[in-house]
Amino acid sequence: MSVSYEQKPLLGKLTLTSQLSAETGLHIGGGGENLDIGGLDKPVIRDPLTKYPYLPGSSIKGKLRSILERLLKKPLNRTGGSGTWRYESDDLADGFTEVASGTFIAYEGARTCPISRVFGSTGGSNLWMAIETARQEGLYEENKRNPTNTIENKNCIQINRGRNAPARLIIRDCHLLPESAEKLKQVDTGLYMTEWKFENGIDRVTAAANPRQLERVPAGSKFQFELVYTVEDRHQAIEDLQNIAIALAILEDDALGGHGSRGYGKVKFQNFDISYRSLEQYRQIVSSTSGTSSLQVLETIRDTQTLLANFSSLRDYVNRLLPGT
Repeated sequence: MSVSYEQKPLLGKLTLTSQLSAETGLHIGGGGENLDIGGLDKPVIRDPLTKYPYLPGSSIKGKLRSILERLLKKPLNRTGGSGTWRYESDDLADGFTEVASGTFIAYEGARTCPISRVFGSTGGSNLWMAIETARQEGLYEENKRNPTNTIENKNCIQINRGRNAPARLIIRDCHLLPESAEKLKQVDTGLYMTEWKFENGIDRVTAAANPRQLERVPAGSKFQFELVYTVEDRHQAIEDLQNIAIALAILEDDALGGHGSRGYGKVKFQNFDISYRSLEQYRQIVSSTSGTSSLQVLETIRDTQTLLANFSSLRDYVNRLLPGT
């Protein structure tokens, strides 16, 4: 295994906040509940301290990643268990995943892959790489006789284990806005701040009913949405931010959480606030007498349509803040 002693660059942190509204009832399951007679089949996830429903950042991040994998037409090269497959960069450099004996799928290395550099990637164990690339990356060990093969007209060698790539994107858990929490406290459904959704599955052969009761966050609930993007390269940052903006717009036309095909989980993003703090500004916090460093803020953007239509303003913003990088 090659070890890189070069630290990854850190130019700054770009933060995007928005108001996330549930346009229809929304269900993200909490699990771990006992099913009582007449009780809920699927409760929503709640904050253990306040008992307020919230939206886990991991659920939103996973949904955005899934959207971008389809948008960028990434191949499915890694099993996810239970018969599911996903895309992953098996290493920092380009190579091939052996998904079955003699069957290879090309992947893009995490250094340049717009999926893996944003969302992170775990190195694989069934990967092959061009011998010359393996030498350049320090992964080719002359004294070891790793298997070789010709894949897509390239002389390749099997690599024992690929290298991980940390994610540049953080998505925070989304908590209810105070005014929305107060409104939900007044909801009289028999549940605290949520609603029952009664459904009835009908067997197509016997016509037998299979009733169930799900818990949902009611339509109109509003949450605070926040993501943080680590800027390591100006040009990649612009591409990554554009992909994230597109994914947010697609999510509005898709669904968040479970049972989207039944009408659950329609969401809307409004009032984007974007700010950037450079590495030098973080240093200024220490040297400043007030202990603060002013953020460089972009004017509020109304919605995803405006964000995409005027993405050039965000591009100019990044270029202005990161000259010559």
